[in-house]
Amino acid sequence: MVFTLPPQLAALALQNKKVVYDLLFRASAETLLEVARDPRHLGAELGFFTVLHTWNQKLGLHPHVHCVIPAGGLSLDLTHWVKSRERFFLPIHALRRVFRGKFVAALRQAFQEGQLNFHGNLTCLAQPKTFAAWLRPLFRKDWVVYSKPPFGGPEYVLQYLGRYTHRVAISNHRLVSFAGGKVTFRWRDSAHNNEQKLLTLSLDEFLRRFLLHVLPKGFVRIRNFGFLANRRRATLLPLCFHLLGSAPQTEQDISGSKDSSDLWRCPKCGGPMKVIERLSAAEIQLRSPPALVTVAA
Repeated sequence: MVFTLPPQLAALALQNKKVVYDLLFRASAETLLEVARDPRHLGAELGFFTVLHTWNQKLGLHPHVHCVIPAGGLSLDLTHWVKSRERFFLPIHALRRVFRGKFVAALRQAFQEGQLNFHGNLTCLAQPKTFAAWLRPLFRKDWVVYSKPPFGGPEYVLQYLGRYTHRVAISNHRLVSFAGGKVTFRWRDSAHNNEQKLLTLSLDEFLRRFLLHVLPKGFVRIRNFGFLANRRRATLLPLCFHLLGSAPQTEQDISGSKDSSDLWRCPKCGGPMKVIERLSAAEIQLRSPPALVTVAA
């Protein structure tokens, strides 16, 4: 599922990236959890991860989050797995309405707590009455919440994770040329059957658009919620496997099996590999060889 902020909020997001993008994560996650818990819809506790993207095909500012969700969830009493209907997950009209309400309420609270900054053309919004009047039209239109078909299996999920979640605003294969101080790249026109087109920008404009999508230092753009949340995953994920009648496969199971995946085979000899130790990032740094120091003669 994809939750998108209206274009009217783009300028505010650019001046308040951490606050607005955090609210986007929170409002979309709370919306999914709340609507899914409703017995009229799914009546279950979801688990999902969310990925932030801030660009469109032309590198314009287009903040939205992609949520990857299993087709079901844990019953509210944690006794069984609730499977969603084959061709229906959650009602889009309810998701749109709840998402809009939660985000605007959170944005209003952030303003009241002095968390928002206003510069340039937005300076006038620092006045409470002006800000309230600016927010009001956001309730007059539906917000965009889009539901995509399922991936089709764990292999597709892994492909998505490896290719899609760690993208930057534009990848190298879309770049066509750089000549005469201009950059030309491919973009997909979704309004015309995803037709591939070319766009040429001056170098300065290309760099300006690219830099719109630099996130605040330390900002986490992939987050887990529900039964996949960090503080709940260790308890609830094994319960999910149990209720689904399966068990998670460990690294030892994979490396010890005769049909080991290529991921667990030595790239040199092709023999099966086995995990013998896990190191944290800090431990890897401590165990790395010392940097060479050149001593002047």
